[in-house]
Amino acid sequence: MFCVHVNRCCPIIPVAHNESNFTNKPSVGQELLGKKAKSWELIQSLQGEAIICDRSHDNYEWCFLNRPSILDKNSTTFSTIGSQSGNSTEKIRPYPRKWEKLTMSLVSEITLTTWSIEKPCEIYHETPALVFSVSGYTGNFFHDFNDGIIPLYITLNTLFPDQDVTLVIADFTNWWYSKYEVLLRGFTKQPVINLNNQTSTHCFTSVAVGLISHGPMTIKPIQNPYKKSSFLDLRSLFEIAYSKCSATLPPPLEAGKPRIVFMSRTGNVGRVILNQDQIIEAVKKAGFDVVLFQPTKFTYLCDAYRLINGSHGMIGVHGAALTHSLFLRPGSVFIQIVPLGNDWLADSYFKNLATGLRFQYLEYKIRPEESSLAKIYGLNHVILRNPNLIIRGNWSALDTIYLKKQDVNLDFNRFRMYLEIAFSKANMFLDKRG
Repeated sequence: MFCVHVNRCCPIIPVAHNESNFTNKPSVGQELLGKKAKSWELIQSLQGEAIICDRSHDNYEWCFLNRPSILDKNSTTFSTIGSQSGNSTEKIRPYPRKWEKLTMSLVSEITLTTWSIEKPCEIYHETPALVFSVSGYTGNFFHDFNDGIIPLYITLNTLFPDQDVTLVIADFTNWWYSKYEVLLRGFTKQPVINLNNQTSTHCFTSVAVGLISHGPMTIKPIQNPYKKSSFLDLRSLFEIAYSKCSATLPPPLEAGKPRIVFMSRTGNVGRVILNQDQIIEAVKKAGFDVVLFQPTKFTYLCDAYRLINGSHGMIGVHGAALTHSLFLRPGSVFIQIVPLGNDWLADSYFKNLATGLRFQYLEYKIRPEESSLAKIYGLNHVILRNPNLIIRGNWSALDTIYLKKQDVNLDFNRFRMYLEIAFSKANMFLDKRG
């Protein structure tokens, strides 16, 4: 068993290839530890290890059982098949928010061990298994992608870039699987296994547990000789998956007008546009064909993809629903409205995404007088004049004041200038891409 706990070490990326493709060089592996070596050099040097773990990252960790393995139907334990020269065990909770102890306590713990069990293999899979959890913040559309779908894509392209895998899902929920089943079929040709409801023992060629995250809404280039990864590649996978499913046709486009999807927030949720009707009229007067979109937890993603993929832009206040911008075509216009105190979140999440997908990105940062907090605290209060001072290291203040307590009333004239710029860009996109 080999584990990495070096804070600045590059991840060790195990891949279950034919051993003849690699040279076992344990001494080289030891020399590479702690250095900024390519992960492929490390896996070559550590290829003979039975269990390899990388626990060096703040937000995620993963382990790899590099042997034929069996899943006991009565537990969440994967054991090696046959006797081993040494015995070792590793435990891991496969969800990429490692720093949040309360969240992680809700995630099932998975055990990898080289202790063999005397049970027959009832179902044999000629593929490796990748085990991950859909606990945590599952149900929030942003987290479904940021902590689930995107890390899953990264992990598959990092650990298994040239082979199919069997996905094994811990903390399985039927609604989650129903929502993302079409997309999961784009990741693997194998049936998905519900770890919570097994009546048979399953055997795999090897097992990886945990998902690799590159940070909020981020996909960094993956250095391996088999696969290059990016948001553009991920979106191509979306296009293949969602083009195959039945979907309700969106309203027909208005001739000669670029379509923009207006993401609506309603109710007592925070960050609602109080003068939404007036702003929608302004968007129409700017020349757009406007479709109001208010997604829910149970929105059928084939319908959402069909609508958004056929549009030329999106407008919305910072929030989880803007994750639907993943379905916009590269080159689309994306206007993110940023309430007070939301700057870091807006940049880290959806500005990152806009860069990765090559959107024509516009950011409308509201002024203190456009925030509903002005009526509560007054324009000169520090909450409005210096949000960074309030929220620095204080997630509770960010959440309760700036996310949930704040709505926005957009300056009609100022926002109209952004619309003029957006229309010009969207119109050129319409002429170019249709």
